[in-house]
Amino acid sequence: MTGALDGIRVLELGTLIAGPFAGRLLGDMGAEVLKIEPPGAPDPLRTWGQAEVDGHHVFWTVHARNKKAITLDLRTEAGRALFLDLVGQSDVIVENFRPGTLEKWGLGYDVLAERNEGIILVRVSGYGQTGPDAHKAGYASVAEAASGLRHLNGFPGGPPPRMALSIGDTLAGMFAAQGALAALYRRTVTGRGQIVDTALTESCLAVQESTIPDYDVGGVVRGPSGTRLEGIAPSNIYQSADGSWVVIAANQDTVFRRLCEAMDQPELSSDERFADHVARGRNQDELDAIIAGWAAQRVPADIIDVLSAAGVIAGPINTVADVVQDPQLKAREMLVEHFDERLGRSVLGPGVVPVLSESPGGVRSAGPARPGQHNEDVYVRLLGRSAAEIESLRVQGVL
Repeated sequence: MTGALDGIRVLELGTLIAGPFAGRLLGDMGAEVLKIEPPGAPDPLRTWGQAEVDGHHVFWTVHARNKKAITLDLRTEAGRALFLDLVGQSDVIVENFRPGTLEKWGLGYDVLAERNEGIILVRVSGYGQTGPDAHKAGYASVAEAASGLRHLNGFPGGPPPRMALSIGDTLAGMFAAQGALAALYRRTVTGRGQIVDTALTESCLAVQESTIPDYDVGGVVRGPSGTRLEGIAPSNIYQSADGSWVVIAANQDTVFRRLCEAMDQPELSSDERFADHVARGRNQDELDAIIAGWAAQRVPADIIDVLSAAGVIAGPINTVADVVQDPQLKAREMLVEHFDERLGRSVLGPGVVPVLSESPGGVRSAGPARPGQHNEDVYVRLLGRSAAEIESLRVQGVL
């Protein structure tokens, strides 16, 4: 198993989520990812996750998979020398330090590019590498709030809750990986690398659909809308006979007609209150009440079967316990087992997205169990340093 990025080497300097997620995405597609941790200061992600087995947390297996772990202190002269040797044999560097950190260590992009003209430096930060806020540290929670994304979450009149995920970090990691791929392609044209500058705030802003032009043109400040989108109907959750919830989405005219037929209420599609997209948006509450009354008389499986057979989009609101049993996800290999040597057992994790027909990615390992686990493999076999030299550097605290 290789993947589309077989032959690409990535140096990952990031910690926690945003940078490591970008590295994971590249590794999933076949890149060799060398995760660099300072000696004695491992990535805190090793201790994250709500499940724990014998003191080990399994969040690590999600973002450290397919990576090799080496230790290196970039604040030392010997550490910088080793790092630049690695830069000379690599394609991409991923870092999510506060802007200016690499420069403080004497490892700015000019230094990196002097060693390797084709190197691509992927930088992930709270606010970007330039601008009045560039110097600030940034976390996903603040980026989601500052970008306006948090304001859209929740119910009208209530406090804006955060999601149960660090979505700002994840979005930044995805855009960072996308930027790395674009820069790799451009390098095939120019022969030169470049900087990929990804901000958490901007990543959250980029997914907000029409909020900015809506405000610019009409002064509309979109707010939270609970379980539905205002003016998009029907598209909501509806409670079934057993008390659980089902998503029903039929906001296109053709799909809405199919929904009316499936509910044995075909006359609704020609009712002037619901005859087109604009009318349904204006009469959203009435329409939701009608559909809710129909759904309340049926169990979820019946609702989904009837609507799916009619070509209407519907589905359950699954917990993770439901997700891991989903036959569609299993058939698509989106629930992947990989062996975690820390636990001595296989651990289930998410599959590789997207699926490539000719060079699919895959999960080759659950991630390195120990910081520096691949020091010999990288420093001795790749860089050609002697075992004695590596041991001396370890004793000095460089590794």
